[in-house]
Amino acid sequence: MSGEVHGPAEFYRVPLGRVAARLVRVRVAALWPAAAGGGPRLDVLGLGWAGPYLSLWPDQPGRRIALTPEGLGPMPGSAQVREQHLPLPDRCMDRILLIHALEVSESAHALLRECWRVLRDDGRLMVVVPNRLGSWALFDHTPFGQGRPYSRGQLEGQLRRQMFAVTRRDAALFVPPFPWSFALRGAALWDRTGRRLLRRLGGVTLIEAEKDVFGAMPAGTPAMGRRVVAEAPAGYARIKGTAPDR
Repeated sequence: MSGEVHGPAEFYRVPLGRVAARLVRVRVAALWPAAAGGGPRLDVLGLGWAGPYLSLWPDQPGRRIALTPEGLGPMPGSAQVREQHLPLPDRCMDRILLIHALEVSESAHALLRECWRVLRDDGRLMVVVPNRLGSWALFDHTPFGQGRPYSRGQLEGQLRRQMFAVTRRDAALFVPPFPWSFALRGAALWDRTGRRLLRRLGGVTLIEAEKDVFGAMPAGTPAMGRRVVAEAPAGYARIKGTAPDR
């Protein structure tokens, strides 16, 4: 990962960061709503910097684990790990929220493969990345302006290559990334209007993908040769150098 990311933890403490967190939380909650009455157990991994979002399911049973790749620096409440080797066993998580991670990863392929490995067979991944067409990718004073932004097609292609099946798409942060009080006060209106009229121009893209178990299997059974043994016809030439039968 690149070390140039400018403090996600600090960003979420300023007014612009708090507004961004609120707008992204609304979309994450719309895609992954909390189950009424607790619901089934869900083990959720927040990978990258997911601190503002892991509290979305307060009454749902299950583990909440926060891991931060080493390149992002230390984050309060999150353990630092190597993105190529997550310290988790195979098929142990139901959901993974990947935010402030993929766009600054040194190996997006390895990171997504690790996500695939630790997800259960019916597990789901949600990726939140800066949108290449959005305004937030143009300014480096927020974490969403760091690293490599993705268009929706680029992100979907990356996920499919790592054996994920894309299920749903969304967008957020249509408000410009300026700390002006009048813009921040109308941020919710910006987002409602943008999602209705200019969906591809959101500051961030959210894509939910399902672990594609069958993607790891061959498309068809390889043909296998058969060995046929038959009696040699009379007068069949013997292999050179063998002795005749007596």
